[in-house]
Amino acid sequence: MKISLGPIQYYWSRSDIVRFYDAIADSRVDIVYLGEVVCSKRHAIRLADWLDLARALRSQGKEVVLSMLAMPETEADLRRMQSLADADGYLLEANDMSAVGLLAPRCKPFVAGPHINCYSAPVLDWLTDLGASRWVAPIECTRDTIAAIDHHRASPAEIEYFVFGHAPLSFSARCFTARHHNLQKDQCGHRCADNPSGINASTLEGQPFIRLNGTQTQTAQVVNLAREIDRFADAGISILRIAPQALHTTEIANTFADLVQGTVEMDDGYRQLCELQDAAPCDGFWFGKPGVSATGHTGG
Repeated sequence: MKISLGPIQYYWSRSDIVRFYDAIADSRVDIVYLGEVVCSKRHAIRLADWLDLARALRSQGKEVVLSMLAMPETEADLRRMQSLADADGYLLEANDMSAVGLLAPRCKPFVAGPHINCYSAPVLDWLTDLGASRWVAPIECTRDTIAAIDHHRASPAEIEYFVFGHAPLSFSARCFTARHHNLQKDQCGHRCADNPSGINASTLEGQPFIRLNGTQTQTAQVVNLAREIDRFADAGISILRIAPQALHTTEIANTFADLVQGTVEMDDGYRQLCELQDAAPCDGFWFGKPGVSATGHTGG
């Protein structure tokens, strides 16, 4: 079982991004996803910079995947996606069907990202016929759903699942961060750069509700499935995805690597990871319960 690091979801500075991936190069992460997924207005890193980072990480033995926008809105967005599609030598993560439309005619293998609506074996088989060599299951897919898809599919695609971090929930044409600051989306001033881990939003009763990140909403809690390590293979999952964090990402990835190798007990690993989190844990989606739930390990 491999450990993957998903694309950075927040707007970090160029220097912070470079330092972050310098540290990841020495981590036990197997697969690194690079690129802007959330907002095309985030330009701290350009395509040439991403490719430089990709080459550096590959030289350290990492598999590198270039991620594409989850919600392209303009012709400029499509041109940037076209430039990514033209990049040779790297697997691409398609997060929108327009990206699949760019890649399929080129017969280029791709990763069907978590923002593509795939919830059944026939859809996965169709995506595989178009060129998908890997499927990142949407966060709301339960363990039973993924196991059923794995059982009924003809597709040989790898299955990847989100196991740690603030999980992406949805995207909107409206920028929630700009609205929070009473700004128009087109005149946002890149205020999301002021919040390297997003903005917490609470209910009127003061309970954590969601996390705002530009055009994206995320879980307010941190998905932590460390106590389910022994169940992933049964569902056909072979890659565990971790979301980049502003702090402690290397330690988090290495703890999951220890869990996969069996050198750390699941409960011990879970407790270690809880100490590195910036919010309470949750795991409800995996169990088919409300995502905010912290159900815990069921055993078996």
